Amino acid sequence: MNRNWTYLVPRKHSFFVLFSIVVLAFGAVSAHAQSRPAAYKSGLSLSAGGEASAFQPDFAGGSTPQTSPNRLYGIGTYVDLKITRWAQLEAEARWLRFNEYLGISENTYLIGPIVPIHTYKRRFTPYAKGLVGFGTGTLFTGRATTYAFGGGLDYRLNKRFSLRGDFEYERWRVHPAALQPYGVSVGVTYKIF
Repeated sequence: MNRNWTYLVPRKHSFFVLFSIVVLAFGAVSAHAQSRPAAYKSGLSLSAGGEASAFQPDFAGGSTPQTSPNRLYGIGTYVDLKITRWAQLEAEARWLRFNEYLGISENTYLIGPIVPIHTYKRRFTPYAKGLVGFGTGTLFTGRATTYAFGGGLDYRLNKRFSLRGDFEYERWRVHPAALQPYGVSVGVTYKIF
């Protein structure tokens, strides 16, 4: 029996046949690598929530800002847009109108980046944030440019709901001096998508 296979393919076409087999083999291997997983998940998500807040308003009466023995309480809302793991945006509004004294109240409308630090045990996610916007209140007329820095902890209850604890330090640019209120908030977040 003749074991020489060259008689099946003429010598001038053997390079072409060998090249075709190699191309088909690499094509079959790379075709699997190009397929998209059936359970592909986008990094984009949107969450919204409500919160209750207690703040030190940094004003006790008189003509200059000072530490107050009283606290302002209020409610707020926030929306978080997660684009990627590190690119997230938060918009929040807070109305501190409970426990008013001397007619003082404060409202803030802020937006800025939020950075999750790390997720522990798939439930606990501490974060830091830096927001900018404006504040209004009964201490002055008009709007005050407001900067806020803070952080907190999200605790995921299930796929849709999580609890949030948050601390925020604000700096209001008010003439003749700056107000520096700070406070804490607790809230519930609902993941829309």
